[in-house]
Amino acid sequence: MNKSIQALEGFIFWSRWLQAPLYIGLIAAQGVYVYQFMHELLHLITKAGSLNENEVMLIVLGLIDVVMIANLLIMVIIGGYETFVSRLDLEGHPDQPEWLSHVNAGVLKVKLAVALISISSIHLLRTFINAAQVEDRVVITQVAIHASFLISAIAIAYTDKIMMQTLSLSSHAKH
Repeated sequence: MNKSIQALEGFIFWSRWLQAPLYIGLIAAQGVYVYQFMHELLHLITKAGSLNENEVMLIVLGLIDVVMIANLLIMVIIGGYETFVSRLDLEGHPDQPEWLSHVNAGVLKVKLAVALISISSIHLLRTFINAAQVEDRVVITQVAIHASFLISAIAIAYTDKIMMQTLSLSSHAKH
């Protein structure tokens, strides 16, 4: 093969490392969410006696929302790095996430879609609890967005299933 083509291909393959700073940035963003979580938790604890049930529920849902977004970040950071940049040498590590052993771009997309639906569900629940203070237009918009997430996730999962079946059939045909 031509040396210039080999050099170009090597450079293109190396370029995946340009994503590493993006994952480091997401780790920093997760630090911000940890700070926000602790701030809200402290608010909940210090104001516990003066909050009504709805206020407590809204704060707790906010905490759950932060945790779910942090989970989403972990999936993107670890799964994205493993899929697109470099393998993580975690074999035999007692804390290795179970899902990491079979992560690929399709699995990652489905997991991210499910995480977004979960986050959207929490936002929708917060809106329903606080419905008296929210305009109908906002509620309808949030329901439409949530439905769009659901439809998109089903389409992504179905597309991934079809692709996996096609790959499975083609690998069986070769043997």
